[in-house]
This record gives sequence, C-alpha cells and structure tokens, in this order.
Amino acid sequence: MKLADGQTLIEKTYARAKALGSEVLTVTNRDYYFMSRDEKERVGASGSFLLEPFGRNTAPAIALAAKMIEAMHGSDTVMLVLAADHLIADQAGFASAVEEASKLAAQDYLVTFGIVPTAPETGFGYIERGEALGFGNKVARFVEKPDMETAKGYVASGKYLWNSGMFCFKAGVFFSELAKHALEVTKAVDACWAAMQPLNNAQMAEIPAELFKTAPDISIDYAVMEKSDKVAVVPGDFGWSDIGSWNAIRDLVEPDAGQNRALGEAIFVDSTNTFVQSEDRLVATVGINDLMIIDTADALLVAHPDKSQDVKKVVAQLKKDGHDAFKLHRTVARPWGTYTVLEEAPGFKIKRIEVKPGASLSLQMHHHRSEHWVVVNGTAKITNGDNVILIQANESTYIPAGQKHRLENPGIIPCVMIEVQCGAYLGEDDIVRFDDKYGR
Repeated sequence: MKLADGQTLIEKTYARAKALGSEVLTVTNRDYYFMSRDEKERVGASGSFLLEPFGRNTAPAIALAAKMIEAMHGSDTVMLVLAADHLIADQAGFASAVEEASKLAAQDYLVTFGIVPTAPETGFGYIERGEALGFGNKVARFVEKPDMETAKGYVASGKYLWNSGMFCFKAGVFFSELAKHALEVTKAVDACWAAMQPLNNAQMAEIPAELFKTAPDISIDYAVMEKSDKVAVVPGDFGWSDIGSWNAIRDLVEPDAGQNRALGEAIFVDSTNTFVQSEDRLVATVGINDLMIIDTADALLVAHPDKSQDVKKVVAQLKKDGHDAFKLHRTVARPWGTYTVLEEAPGFKIKRIEVKPGASLSLQMHHHRSEHWVVVNGTAKITNGDNVILIQANESTYIPAGQKHRLENPGIIPCVMIEVQCGAYLGEDDIVRFDDKYGR
C-alpha cells in the first residue's frame, strides 16, 4: 500500500538500508518475492532473498537470516534487523543510533532500539533501562503492553522506552544465544539450513516447508531477548512510527478544523474526528463522529478508532470462512506485472492485465476456460498454438481452452490488455505451465 507521498513502507525501508551502505537480506514469504524484488530495485538497493513457505514468527526467520549471513560474510558480521512496516522521519538520527548500536554489537551485545516515548501508549511494549553502557544501557527488563495508568508512570519515570522491534548484533553471537535459550528453534533452523546447502552465494534461497514447520512459532523477544544476559538497548528519537494500524496511517495526514482527515477524495458534513481513505471514488460523511472509513477495491472497512487494532479479527474470520479476500487483492502482483479483476460472475471473469517492458507470462494452457484478449496500450507478442503474432492497441485475439499460449511485451512501454475469460471453472489454479522464465 502506498502512503500519501507515493512510496510504500518497504520501499522506504530499502531506501533507509541503502543509505546506511548496507547489503540487504530480505526475509519474506515466497509469494511476495517478485513484489519485494521490484521495490528493492526501485531504490537501487542490493542484496539477496530468503523465502519462507509460511510464517513461523520472527525468531526462526531471523535465525535463518543469521545462518545465511554467517555463511556469506562470517560469524562476526553485524546484522541490523528492520521491520518492513516502520516509518522513520529522521534518517540522520536513525543512522547515528545504528552507529552506536553497532559499537555495542561489536562487544557481543544483542542490541535492541528503544524509542523515547512521546506520550503514554498502551499499544507498545516497553523496555526498562538498566546499567549505563556509554550511549546505551543494559536492559533491566522487557514489559508487556501496559494499561494507561501504568504507561503514564513509565513515561513519567524517564527510565522506560518503547520496544521498537529493531535489533543489531553479530550473526554468530545471536545464534549462540539462541542455542542457549531456544534449543528447539535452533534444531529446526539447523535442519533447514543443512537441507538448503550448497547455496553458492545464490541471490534467492527457499526454506524447505517440511522442516520449517517443525520450528516453534515464537518471536525473537520471547525466544532470546527476554532471556539473555547480553541484551542492551540504544535510545532513539528519530521520528519512529509503527504503521501497524489504521490509526497510524491516519496520524500521517493533516486534520481539518473538525479533526477530520482524508487520503483520497472525501467530503465531511457535520462530522468530526473522522478518517477516510478512498482509492477510487468520492466518500461523503454526514453527521458522524469518531469513525474510520477505508474504501478499497477489495473491501470496505468501517471501524471506531479505538478498535482499529481489531482488524486482525476480521482477517481471522475471513480465513475461517475460506473467503478469497484474505488470499488475494483485486490487483495481484506477478513477476511480469499485475492483473486486476474488474468483474466476475458464474461463467465469466474480466481482468485488466499490465505487462512490464521486456517481461512475459509463462507458456501455459487452461483446461476449463477460453480467453479473449484485447490490447488497449502498447504491443503484445502472442504465442497462440503454433502461431506467433504481434497485436497492437485496439486489436484482439482468441485463445481456446486447451491451447498453449504466451503473452510477452516486446516494447519499451507497458502493455495493457483486457482479458475476458469464459468457462465453467475460472480459478487461478487452472494453469498448466510448460515454460516460465521466472522458475514458477
């Protein structure tokens, strides 16, 4: 999702890492590989990818990253662990904190970044500072998300920092501490790593699913940071924000006189403290207060600001119901570009397909559907059975069910096409691939 300035959060994270002069190792789900790679290339960052078959929380992910970094660069290499959904306003202040954290990491500390609180906040965990270590401190203890009165006391004391979820340590030191405090994670990670060898400096490595599922689903805080006696914290005051809720997105937008905020086109009539995000159409509010209205191509969310963290309950319900909304957006990223479902009903589906210059779809076939293709922008090179043809804007072709076919963009501008599918079954799994440049 792009923020108001047109950048995504992961794009900002890549830019932040590049500015530090760092090589970037991205740990993500295999389904997000091509999307993440495009965002990384957009800012010119370099580095490799470690792809999970599914999530097992942060401890196994960071542990496998440590193994990969250790193998590529040595056990004394300092890792900086960043989340993809953080916003940091002061890059210079952040770089200064990273430099101080690196000094402590060089002394074999596991360093976390603590954010100087700006207000009592019940949505974050806290870190209590202990013995001074130059610019940082030893960690006295980690504290779970507090109630408001407790949070007020933490802020007033000046001894507590928000737990940011960013870390800095040597790869070898982290893994040795993991072995002391979370042996089951270590065993699972070692088994995965052994099965992945040899990597030969590959730019992309996949974690084996059968072995990875044996890894405990546990965070780095619970597995290591709250147990180790080598944990230090570096304070940070660099405009950090955890964009983990719609409240955080809302707070990036300047309010009007009635404390209403909008991303997109909105009209507020007799309304106060209301946030609207609308991607494609005008949203009008009349006589409402304290609401969030998020209108996207996928779904409409209406929520009270105090319950914005509970969107995860909606996702859980969608998963329980097997609803497609938790699996796919209407616009889906692919290594060759994107497709957007414009309309569908029994027997047909209409898509907008955009293919990047020089990119191509796989040579494929469908058992249950035929396809009509109309080019509306650019040029399409189409393999249709034994024929290879060039189709320009305002021209079309027909692909019958059972026919091998491929779509390529030989031009230097995006190729945009409208696809009409007809058939008894239109699922995305009705694809037989014969050749694919992306190795799917």
